[in-house]
Amino acid sequence: MTLDTVPFTSSEAAVPRLEIRNLTCEFNGRVVVDDVSLSILPGQVTCLLGPSGCGKSTTLRIIAGVEQQSGGEILLDGQTISGPDIFLPPERRSIGLMFQDFALFPHLSVADNVAFGLRRRAGEEKRARVEELLDRVDLVRFIDNFPHELSGGEQQRVALARALAPRPRVMLMDEPFSGLDNRLRDGIRDDTLDLLKAEDTAVLLVTHEPEEAMRMADEIALMRHGQIVQHGAPYNVYTRPVDRDAVAFFSDVNVLHTQVNKALADTVFGRFLAPGLPDGTAVDIVFRPQHVRIDFDRNGNGPLPTPRDGAAARGRVQRARFMGHESLVEFQMDHDGSMLKVTVPGVFLPKTGRHLWLTIPREKCFIFPS
Repeated sequence: MTLDTVPFTSSEAAVPRLEIRNLTCEFNGRVVVDDVSLSILPGQVTCLLGPSGCGKSTTLRIIAGVEQQSGGEILLDGQTISGPDIFLPPERRSIGLMFQDFALFPHLSVADNVAFGLRRRAGEEKRARVEELLDRVDLVRFIDNFPHELSGGEQQRVALARALAPRPRVMLMDEPFSGLDNRLRDGIRDDTLDLLKAEDTAVLLVTHEPEEAMRMADEIALMRHGQIVQHGAPYNVYTRPVDRDAVAFFSDVNVLHTQVNKALADTVFGRFLAPGLPDGTAVDIVFRPQHVRIDFDRNGNGPLPTPRDGAAARGRVQRARFMGHESLVEFQMDHDGSMLKVTVPGVFLPKTGRHLWLTIPREKCFIFPS
């Protein structure tokens, strides 16, 4: 339950380029993918986001045809390519693959790497497609070079061109940018997206990095323990999290523990609305460090109010660090000794031991049963 609501708007009805229905997969009796359903439209980028071991890469391999599901079906443009009665091999699925290690053939030139999936094309047609793609990734000048002569970012773009050469209808990407230097990553990600969208390719990107998913995705499917626990536009997934773990996956969190009484949750920061929850329900009030406000109007101006009298609570600075774009300040709260994190834009480095009053905007908080 959140303390604010954001209207969700769905896209117009259309036949999905890729659709998976009730996909399950078991290894030695252990369920790795558990009833996963998902659809992606042409030109849409969906990020399968979750921690390591949650089933993301297995889902990708099943869609590619490298692994076979235990149940469910996969459709491409409305046609079943894998299900109870049909299983198309990977080479017949019109699905491209990109992995974090690029997997280029070291003994082949850049041109031959890109042309690898075009063996059925005539020589002139093949060469034209290779040159077109290398030009679009700004690597045509390296057409006769070998992979070891290129930088990591250049190799990644060659791998993208190779994957796009046969014009796949779907592109599966398994953390393809994780091996790149941070300074190169953003630009290469943006260039990759532009090229994929220009080809009208449906993209399913696997990542464990929330920032990457927020930057790249039209939709995010948050995965945990083999299941998709939340699916929607990045804004909605971030601002309307389904549970406490969903909030914490995107950022650090602070948590207040309390109980509901007459649809209200009483805390040292004042009362919070908790409609629909029975009296006595134990709840967590969850909020992000950037949403805590330092109440400078109360600090140092007249007598200090007691926490229970208002929506402000006092804490003692334990540590303050400048993080580049913001400052992280950790407080030990006076009322119970708990720790609370606050981020402040720019440079704000109060001395250790200083007492400051803090408030929490209600619209930035989430309430979940404990």
